[in-house]
Amino acid sequence: MTTPSVSIANELGRLLTEKKLQLVTAESCTGGLIASSLCAAQNTPSFYGSGFVTFTDEAKMIMLGVSRETLIAHTAVSEQTVIEMAAGAVRQSQAHIGIAVSGYAGPDGGEDGTPAGTIWFAWQLADNSVHTRVKQFTGDSEANIKEATNYALGRLIRLLVESD
Repeated sequence: MTTPSVSIANELGRLLTEKKLQLVTAESCTGGLIASSLCAAQNTPSFYGSGFVTFTDEAKMIMLGVSRETLIAHTAVSEQTVIEMAAGAVRQSQAHIGIAVSGYAGPDGGEDGTPAGTIWFAWQLADNSVHTRVKQFTGDSEANIKEATNYALGRLIRLLVESD
């Protein structure tokens, strides 16, 4: 049975392959589910070469080059952090496009009062433009992770179609 995220990943893979673009992922709260969905798609190596799962602040700094100053000033769950995550993933992998996700899937929110279900997204496109969104999901942590995965992939499809 094909899950919604794999169906979306198949469509995204088709678009990326058509455009001869490689994608990289930088995930925190989704814990690799975006990468897993992409790996279950058809012809994955033609559009996806690597991904990073950076759950801690230290991992974000070491693997993706997110600045300590950004994490202190804005927290890991912020627009500034996902922008740096996407840029770092693209830089480290030499992919054309990066998706970054960081949030509080649940059951708990942030120490700063950010509610559970708050998830930030960034998409760095091949022209180096960066698009961001924050979403508030209302399910349990498993549902929020799945919804965030589908949203991240689906939004990238829309961005690629709009850029034509």
